[in-house]
Amino acid sequence: MVYMIIKTDSENETILEGEKLGRTLKPGAVVALYGDLGAGKTAFTRGIAKGLGITMNVSSPTFTIVNEYPGQTPLFHFDIYRLESENELFDIGWDDYLDRGGVCVVEWSDKVPGAFTPDAFEVKIENLGDNKRCLLIENGKLS
Repeated sequence: MVYMIIKTDSENETILEGEKLGRTLKPGAVVALYGDLGAGKTAFTRGIAKGLGITMNVSSPTFTIVNEYPGQTPLFHFDIYRLESENELFDIGWDDYLDRGGVCVVEWSDKVPGAFTPDAFEVKIENLGDNKRCLLIENGKLS
């Protein structure tokens, strides 16, 4: 398991760290995001999109569950806050998204712990106040 701890002092720095990760992601990668409401999960996802070369505005898919952003490597951005179980994630086609060759980023990943393979990136974001964040990024595949 490889991990990094990064502290950011602004939303822009959080986006920049997401962009750095996004530039390293390969088709089929999964990024499981963890953090309280307002922690910066969507900001980090904006950075991932930028790192993938996606220029569209990224917003939280709270009411649609998933937003799709086309690109050389597409981004599938999930917000599963409203789901009750892993079964609901699979019911909306989770396996199909995994097979489409894009990058899947999942907000509120703690709700579906069994949906991720051991090589998924885990990003835990803690709000330290005043736009400061602590990011813990883990990925077993990097070791």
